[in-house]
Amino acid sequence: MRKGKVILDKGKFELTLKRLSFELIENHGDFSETCIIGIQERGVLLADRITEIVKQNSKKAKYKYGKLDITFYRDDFRRRDNPLSPSKTEIDFLIEDKRVILIDDVLYTGRTIHAAMSALMDFGRPRQVELLTLVNRRFNRHLPIKADYAGINVDALDDAYVRVDWDDDAAKNKILFFAVDKNNRES
Repeated sequence: MRKGKVILDKGKFELTLKRLSFELIENHGDFSETCIIGIQERGVLLADRITEIVKQNSKKAKYKYGKLDITFYRDDFRRRDNPLSPSKTEIDFLIEDKRVILIDDVLYTGRTIHAAMSALMDFGRPRQVELLTLVNRRFNRHLPIKADYAGINVDALDDAYVRVDWDDDAAKNKILFFAVDKNNRES
């Protein structure tokens, strides 16, 4: 089994989620013109936690919340050996002229966010789209996409891997870093 190095443990993990939530509260006020959309599947886990913290700390927050599947918008959709299994999109509102906060767990190449922005257009033309991500991998971006809100910045070469481990028990949440050595063995 692969063993990664913990780069964000339970205490800092929860603190990071709170910081990101308070940044949204600071920048969006009562959220009356704001929609929060989590990207299926792992971005929804983060979006669920962020919206929960926002609700606890801003009684005036009135936002619409949705979950977006991007399976058929991916640029590698037809290049896979096995068929992709889509998740469900749960957006029962239009985003026309709204401020949209798009949420995903890890920003790496930018291709997932590109697909999400394409999929969003099926729900209207937003006034603004902001990106919130828990992990911002700054190297090896394939597209000019940048997070507006980032929990942690990780600078690693292409062969390295970052994984967010979510658990029902928040005390077990963590972010792991997996390095790959020259013999192509993970460490």
